[in-house]
Amino acid sequence: MPIKEINKASVPESNHGHFLFPKQIIPVNLTAQDWLNKIKALPLVHRVRIMNVCGGHERTITMAGLRGALPQNVELIPGPGCPVCVCPEEDVYLAIQLALHAGVILVAFGDMLRVPVNVPKSEPRSLEQAKGAGADIRPVASPQEAVRIARENPQRQVVFFVAGFETTTAPVAAMLLEGIPENLSLLLSCRLTWPAVAMLLAGEQPGFDALIAPGHVATVMGPEEWAFVTEQHAIPAAVAGFSPVSLLAATYSVMRQLLEEECFLDNCYPEVVRSGGNATAQSQLKQAMRVFDANWRGIGIIPASGFALATRFEQHDARKQFMGYETEGRKRVGEMPPGCDCARVVLGKIYPDECKLFGTACTPRTPVGPCMVSDEGACRIWRAGGVKSSSTVK
Repeated sequence: MPIKEINKASVPESNHGHFLFPKQIIPVNLTAQDWLNKIKALPLVHRVRIMNVCGGHERTITMAGLRGALPQNVELIPGPGCPVCVCPEEDVYLAIQLALHAGVILVAFGDMLRVPVNVPKSEPRSLEQAKGAGADIRPVASPQEAVRIARENPQRQVVFFVAGFETTTAPVAAMLLEGIPENLSLLLSCRLTWPAVAMLLAGEQPGFDALIAPGHVATVMGPEEWAFVTEQHAIPAAVAGFSPVSLLAATYSVMRQLLEEECFLDNCYPEVVRSGGNATAQSQLKQAMRVFDANWRGIGIIPASGFALATRFEQHDARKQFMGYETEGRKRVGEMPPGCDCARVVLGKIYPDECKLFGTACTPRTPVGPCMVSDEGACRIWRAGGVKSSSTVK
């Protein structure tokens, strides 16, 4: 679905003396304070709830103190932007079992190592604890590191446990197409971003009035992927980058759209996001991956929301290579830990501090749920930013 464009000169003045925010045209010389002033000048009467989808956005919002700087009736809601948080518990459990009992070298991105699973305290409850119990588990920062480890250990089976959204999955697809060692297999737990938002919008109460879409995903997949928000649901949307300036520009855009009662998909990250996205990355994803109905931890099955290896790469699928280690019964216990409200935090239903465990039993040093583990988890971001209560930032 193409993004509708409009020329600023062709837009009539609104009834409060301002032009409708021009589609895909962002003034480049405005500072964060300029955007704040423009936002505060808007004649906003009712409360506006704006959801941000990206964990990177949430980090900037929290660390820059944007919630406290905005008008009281503007509410910024962290949404489903943490792939580690929604990685199925059974996948983490399988990775732990492979590392402990299959004699493999298990490699994973660092924030996956501390994600807890629901097992007795006498058993390793995370990859970090499994490593402490003697398993060969190694953190990596890129797919190329996984390839290097496999080549350096040709007599060992290496399993690359991957959780991420489109921007993580695309380099993995490129890695596969370039060719990988025979002893390297993938335990893939990657997800698409937009289906979770589509699920929320399909409900009777989406919980937000406008959307700030993730700039890094739009860079790969194209901003058009988010056009359904405005075209099918008449909800304002803007793609944003990760600076306070870009986020405040997107906030201003969606607020103006609400006031003008005309929704469109705005691009507030034009220096990186281009119409159509990255065609090469999209082609590689189509060649190396297939999309399926995937489980999100604590949330359930979301249609067409997961990446799995294409048939041509099934020989590198760890689930097929180590079938005896996957436990079907884990799916019955694959929810969040008792008392943990991570699922509702991920869906923007509650703020992190509204979970009873936040900051007490659950801290970055002693995480109970995945939202306190990942750098993209709202709970960890809030604690790292010194936010103890949502009442202080609304």
